Amino acid sequence: MAEETREGDVYRKLLEKLEQARKSLGGQVFDVLGKLYFEGRPLRELLIEAIRYGDLPEVRARLSRAVESALDKKRLQDLLEERALAHDSMDASRVHRIREDMERAEARRLQPHYVESFFLEAFQRLGGNTKQREPRRYEVTHVSGPIRNRDRLIGIGEPVLPRYERIAFEKSLVAPQGQPLAAFVCPGHPLLDAVIDITIERHRDLLRRGTVLVDESDPGMTPRVLFYLEHAIQDAGLTRAGERRIVSKRMLYVEIDAAGIARSLHYAPYLDYRPLAADEPGLEAIVSRPECSWIGRELEQQAQGYAIANVVPEHVTEVRGRKLELLAKTEAAVKERLTKEITYWDHRAEQLKLHEQSGRPNARLNSGEARKRADALQGRLEKRMVEIKDERQLSPLPPVVLGGLLVVPAGLIAGMAGRAAPTASPSPNTQAAAARARKIVMEIERGLGFEPTDREFERLGYDIESRVPGTGKLRFIEVKGRVTGAETVTVTKNEILYSLNMPESFILAIVEFLDDQSHRVHYSGGAGGQQDLTRQSLN
Repeated sequence: MAEETREGDVYRKLLEKLEQARKSLGGQVFDVLGKLYFEGRPLRELLIEAIRYGDLPEVRARLSRAVESALDKKRLQDLLEERALAHDSMDASRVHRIREDMERAEARRLQPHYVESFFLEAFQRLGGNTKQREPRRYEVTHVSGPIRNRDRLIGIGEPVLPRYERIAFEKSLVAPQGQPLAAFVCPGHPLLDAVIDITIERHRDLLRRGTVLVDESDPGMTPRVLFYLEHAIQDAGLTRAGERRIVSKRMLYVEIDAAGIARSLHYAPYLDYRPLAADEPGLEAIVSRPECSWIGRELEQQAQGYAIANVVPEHVTEVRGRKLELLAKTEAAVKERLTKEITYWDHRAEQLKLHEQSGRPNARLNSGEARKRADALQGRLEKRMVEIKDERQLSPLPPVVLGGLLVVPAGLIAGMAGRAAPTASPSPNTQAAAARARKIVMEIERGLGFEPTDREFERLGYDIESRVPGTGKLRFIEVKGRVTGAETVTVTKNEILYSLNMPESFILAIVEFLDDQSHRVHYSGGAGGQQDLTRQSLN
């Protein structure tokens, strides 16, 4: 529209109000622009009135009021709520719950430390060369032939290049000022996908054969068995290959101890263990020990049965709840849109037919073509309804055991080697001492106004999850209990990786036991830096 015209002024007013609403509502107002009415009239009629009577001051004022009223924030929000496939407006408690889930996901996210450490080693093993040029930014000087050839087999996007000037594993490092642009290597990037595919192909049998890992934090004598399983959920839809469509996959970890008690573990628990050293007893010597006499083939079925009964239902409930809510909104939106289109073309076909019968045919479109469009849209609607119905029919597949490994305590290895079991510190590393340390830290958290929860037995990479009331934010606390004079504190690889993912929210709490009754607590990390917290100072 031309500027400085009557209708142009109205349209400019509309665009200005839209921009204000866009900033207020997060850029979504254009999703519902076609649903807006101005004092009961569509925008077209408003502009026609501006052209006809826009010279009159009272008309210009009324048109401005109509625009103001139509673009009222509450009215726009109601329209967005009505049509949204995923709600963005919700009560405060739900906002806080979602934010807590996001904080947990951020703490255990795959990016970027897991990906970086895996890629650099796997890429080198496959014949590739990398050189670090800036902190955590690398130049890929050579991509080996197997990686490039694999990309031709599995690649569906951009190809793998023979070399990369820079690659980075974190978004903030992709384009730092004054440095070359880097390729963002993350899940989905063709270079990483090719490396993963070759690595799995070459070493898949190792997953099934399993291995022996040592738990340095366990001074005991009884080993455990850790199984890793893959669980998938499918719907009734079919892929192009005619197979049932997989909608969700998840890795499950089930650990079984000598008492036959199984439990589910989270998020790559094997990263906290180490492989056997060259001078330590081998597999045959370990499994021949009486402490391993309980290990048999039936444990695999036990792990699978435990996963089916305890872990799979949780996965199915999570996926079904999210999927069915989305499908219900999708179905309503598809029906509304296509039904309107079908109604329009049905009506248009009848109009054109009447014109043709009266000897006034349309040169560009005839009634038969309009009817074909209506029929095509009807077929499309029916097809989409069948697809949505198929997507609702979710069914879990039995979890598949990919393999397992034997987790051997450091105490058993030391006993077989004829040396004393290593200890992380002079303090007794017992569950009772660890529980006492966690209890002390939880009391401190409550005294600071937070809401702590003990998560130690879930093996999440931290011991305590402390909620900040009224915000949805979480503090992740790893607790270490030590006697006065202890020189070392052992932190596992998972704990380090989690702390790197959430440096401002991750806290290492060291409880120093002065005697049986008194203690001193030291907090390190997190937004608060370092602080000494004693029972006396809290009181």
